[in-house]
Amino acid sequence: MFEILIYTFLLSISPFGEARAGIPYAVLNDMPVFWAFVVGLVGNLLIFPLLAWLIESFSKKLWPNRTYKKGVIKLGRRAKKGVGAEVQKYGFWGLMVFVMIPLPGTGAYMGTIAAYLLKIKRGQAFLAVSIGVIISCLIMAGGSYLGNMGLKTLP
Repeated sequence: MFEILIYTFLLSISPFGEARAGIPYAVLNDMPVFWAFVVGLVGNLLIFPLLAWLIESFSKKLWPNRTYKKGVIKLGRRAKKGVGAEVQKYGFWGLMVFVMIPLPGTGAYMGTIAAYLLKIKRGQAFLAVSIGVIISCLIMAGGSYLGNMGLKTLP
């Protein structure tokens, strides 16, 4: 059981799945849905402070580097094109909905990067990302639980 919780946490904090992979993994391995939700949520909520700190630290140190600066500007333009209009238009609510939708390419990682590039205040961005993550985790926990119940009824 402890091993499944560790894997759930690691999947939930990884950029490749976030809680969208961690929670279903735990539920499909017969972990109670409450613990799958809690561990997936904690792992996913840790992304914002860690990634925001990393982005700021690296940007301050590497900004004088020409290659880094060009890459950041290119990434910034691309991110603003992909999510910028809606997130900038609706601000807090746009960022929250963007993070909340459990689809690939959305989530805490992209929400944190978008908040940084769009210069949304850190406290406001943290709250929007956190609420979006909580709702997304609830959706995934409910869907995983119901899906697992359906699998158990198959012959």
